[in-house]
Amino acid sequence: MEIKLTNPLSTLRWVDRNQVKPNDYNPNRVSRQNLELLKQSILTNGWTLPIVVRPDMTIIDGFHRWTVAGEEPLCSMLEGKIPVVTVRHEDKAGNIYGTVTHNRARGTHLLEPMKAIVKELIDEGKTVKEIGKQLGMRPEEVFRLSDFSKEDFLRMMIKPEQTFSKAEFITKV
Repeated sequence: MEIKLTNPLSTLRWVDRNQVKPNDYNPNRVSRQNLELLKQSILTNGWTLPIVVRPDMTIIDGFHRWTVAGEEPLCSMLEGKIPVVTVRHEDKAGNIYGTVTHNRARGTHLLEPMKAIVKELIDEGKTVKEIGKQLGMRPEEVFRLSDFSKEDFLRMMIKPEQTFSKAEFITKV
């Protein structure tokens, strides 16, 4: 069977969320905290990735996007609709391969690049509260990724809306 790489995108459409159903073999689990982060990502960036389904509307990839689309405020904002693309595999094994490879291909975050990101956001004047909300981190995680002393960080937490100037940040690093 010849596969045309653009075929799934040519099937992009918005459908009623209730037409779509989860598969019975997805080994991927996401914590409630990460589901909230996914919801925040959609609210911040808009819907950027369609849900991948089989012709019978069973999910191959996107179960967690499908899940949060059924929660408020997304459900109301999307009027119960979700974007889907359809992929046709010859057998169930192809569907399983699609689910697992989508999950595994997402990768993980490395420590040093995440530290650089947190430093850059603080340098731009973002608060610990905002960084935590947007990146799905608790204040302690932001602290561990910053090079601030415990005392400086506690001062930032006590005055969460106060930001460090670029000059003040440079003196702390």
